[in-house]
Amino acid sequence: MNDLHALVVYVPESHVEELLRAIGDAGAGRIGNYSHCSFATPGTGRFTPLQGSEPFIGSIGVGEQVPEVRIECVVEAHHLDGVVRALRAAHPYEEPAFMSWPVYGYR
Repeated sequence: MNDLHALVVYVPESHVEELLRAIGDAGAGRIGNYSHCSFATPGTGRFTPLQGSEPFIGSIGVGEQVPEVRIECVVEAHHLDGVVRALRAAHPYEEPAFMSWPVYGYR
């Protein structure tokens, strides 16, 4: 059994394929003899850019609602740092919203 982490990231619809490719190429979504495995769910991201931010979408001080996609996948622990670097490089937001936590996976 490998040490696995669940990874969840929210990304605007316009950048889903680019982000999936980047994190998959970095090792996210490897399950058995498959790569680039993920699950995606559409939703609405909400945020207000604060003073000092450089928003990709929206204006400082104005609440924003954006069609986004929640992407979920697993990442082997030894790939996690590289996957997070790839995620940050491919994501258009200054501060991408993502999280990860350890999970149990059996092979």
